[in-house]
Order: sequence, then C-alpha cells, then structure tokens
Amino acid sequence: MTQTTVQLQIPFQSLVDAIASLNLEEQKQLWQILEEAIAQAEEDLLEKDPTVQAQIQAARVSYQTGDYQTIEQYIANRSGETS
Repeated sequence: MTQTTVQLQIPFQSLVDAIASLNLEEQKQLWQILEEAIAQAEEDLLEKDPTVQAQIQAARVSYQTGDYQTIEQYIANRSGETS
C-alpha cells in the first residue's frame, strides 16, 4: 500500500484552540508525541554541532585504539577509591 503525505497550513491559534478542546488523556498523548519530536529535533541539531562532531570523532579514535575503560573497570576503580 502506498503512503501519501499531506502537509497542512493550520493557523497557530486554531491549533491551540483544537488542543484545548481535547480531553486530558488526548492532551497527555499529544504531549508525549511533542516531547519525542522535540527530543529528536534537539538531538539532530546537537549531532550537527562541530564541537560535538569533534568529540564523537575523538571518542571513536580512542575506542579504535583501545584507549577506553569498560564499565566493569570503572566500577572496580571507583570502589577501590572509596576503601
């Protein structure tokens, strides 16, 4: 089955009014959808940040060269510091 995408131009106030008319459960569902969309958009923006890209590349190089610590090693080191 073919999926068709339709983009609508809805005035913001009409959207606000429509949201206000939803019941509480529908508003919570919309809130969850918006939170997920915002989180994804923020992640996408962050991934395009040159500083973040450089940090990711540096981490990949460290991993490829074996310059990292496993979680088990980290926990063992942390527990050794407190004793």
